[in-house]
Formats: sequence, C-alpha cells, structure tokens
Amino acid sequence: MRLTWRGIAVLGAAAVCGAVGLGAGYPLVRALAGLMVGAVVAAFAAAAREPRVEVRREVFPDRVERGGPALARLRVLRSGGGFTARDRCGRHVRRVVVRADATYHYELPTTDRGRHTVGPLAVERTDPLGLVRSLTDTGDTTTLWVHPRLLPARAFTAASHRRHHEGPTTDRSPHGSLDLREVREYVPGDEVRLLHWKAIARTGRLMVRDYTDPDQPRFSLVLDTRHERAFEEVVEAAAALLHAGAVAGRRSRLLTPCGVDVSAPGGVAGARVLMDELCVLRVRPGTSLPPRPPGGVVVVTAGPLDDVGGLRPDLVLSLGGPGEVAGARVLWGPSAEQVVRRWNEVAA
Repeated sequence: MRLTWRGIAVLGAAAVCGAVGLGAGYPLVRALAGLMVGAVVAAFAAAAREPRVEVRREVFPDRVERGGPALARLRVLRSGGGFTARDRCGRHVRRVVVRADATYHYELPTTDRGRHTVGPLAVERTDPLGLVRSLTDTGDTTTLWVHPRLLPARAFTAASHRRHHEGPTTDRSPHGSLDLREVREYVPGDEVRLLHWKAIARTGRLMVRDYTDPDQPRFSLVLDTRHERAFEEVVEAAAALLHAGAVAGRRSRLLTPCGVDVSAPGGVAGARVLMDELCVLRVRPGTSLPPRPPGGVVVVTAGPLDDVGGLRPDLVLSLGGPGEVAGARVLWGPSAEQVVRRWNEVAA
C-alpha cells in the first residue's frame, strides 16, 4: 500500500494545520489537522481489505512469432464490484478495467522474444477518497512463448553442399543405404566394396564411400551466441533454416557456444522444440564454439569469420561482414531478411 498524490497532499496540509494550530493556539485548526490525519488512517484501513475475486486466465495462442497477435482471456468471478487491475506479461504491464463479473479479452505485447510469464493479476484497490492505493496479486499465471520471427526459407540439404572428399569423417552416420554423404579415408573394418577408386587415384590413399540413411536426413546448425551485435537478426536467420528443415522432415540439431545441444525430429513437433530453444537464447560472450558435429553443418554468426573456420562448415550465414571460410560457402547480409533471401537464391 502507498499514498496517492492526493493522500500526500492531505498529510502535508494536516502537518501545516497542526503547526499553525499549535503555534497560534487555534483549537479549530488543530481539530481540522486531526480530521485529515484520521481520514488517511481510515483510507489505509479501507485499502487493506483483501479483494474477494476469482480469476481464470487463458492465453491463445501460447506460442507466437515475435510481433504476432496473442490474446489473453480473463474470466472474473465474484469480484464484488468494479476495480482496476494490472496484468503482467514479462516486463510489460497491461491495465484492465473490471466493471462486473464477466470475460475480458485484451492483446498481449509480443515485441520481445522470450518465454514470458503472464500474471498474476494485480488488483488495484483505493479508498473512496482516493488517498491510498494498494495492489494485491490474485489468480494463477501462464506462459507465453514469443518465438523468433520466421522468414520464408528453403530447407538446407547437405547433398547440395557436399564437402571435398578430404573433409571431416564420422562414425555416427547410418550405413548401408544408397545415399552418398561423403567420401572419407579408409579405416580398418570398412568394406572393400565401398572403395572409391577415383578418389584413391586422386589422393594416393585408400578412400571409401560413406553413405547415410535416406529416411533420416539431418543437418546441424551452430548459432554463434558470443556477439551482441545484431543478435536478434542472427537468431531469426537461424530460426528460418531450422524451421524450414524441420517442416521438410529433416532431423535437425541446434548447437551454441553456451552449451545448447538439442536434436529434434522432422515435423511440426520438432520445429516447436527448436523454436522453444531459440526463444530463450541470450548473448554469452567469452564462451567457445562446440566441436564439429557430423553431417552437414551451417554456422550463423555476426562475428569474425576467422573464429568459425575451425568448424569446417558447409555453409556460413554472416551478418557481421563479408569474408571467406575455407571449404564453405559464405553468404553475407546486413539483416536476417537479406541473408535468408540470398540463401533462398542459392538453394533454388
């Protein structure tokens, strides 16, 4: 509870009247000062009453792109009269005027990416004279997920960005299918029938074909969270490729220097898992890039390109400036929209 500006003015006037009444010996003025102090005390007592109100809340949709529409439905029961309330959504506060027991709808702010707690409802109570105001939390809370803005993008396919046969090798890819993923150096235990004679003639070393399961296409995206510059744009560019890949049925993996390592199956459910993870990412300077994952690798960064060369990526989306990365295609753009547009042109 706290005094309103009117309450402060009344207390100030009471102090002045009390001083004048005591100094000049005017009993009537002293009595007036006492009445004003009594009014403030009564106002505190009136505002201290616990509101008898029941609130039921729903948010729909509970997941929305940044800047998209999201509505809250507030059902007020047994309010015992009208009042003004404040509903919180993250750092935003929405004012709601309740006049009777009814259902109220209002729009929630979605300008900030993140996982936001909506509620509880803060019921604002004032005394009849408006001298004291109190806020009392009531009702439950719910969560609103504000995902990155989704830009239209084509799905990444590692086959269209196959690396040189001296590129990285892995033992994690499934074998035995008819889809060639890469050509790698022979290791003991590989089948002789998989020898790649053209690569052997070119390199002078034993090279074998490495196949991947066509029913489990996958790619990994490394999102560089070490740089604050254009961070929201970097997240949106990563969201565009991850969402497009998941919706296209490709198993996708998200990695960051801050320790995030999430794999998701293809489909709408997988896309939601990835978007939820992107929803809560924050800048983490001073961290290190993860080791290179197997399969096709995309790096999205706004930092120096020299920092990501060690990952030996297939594709780099750079929002920090143009440059080159050995063995990778680098697409540069000053914004997420432009760099994703360039990717769509290349992928087409």
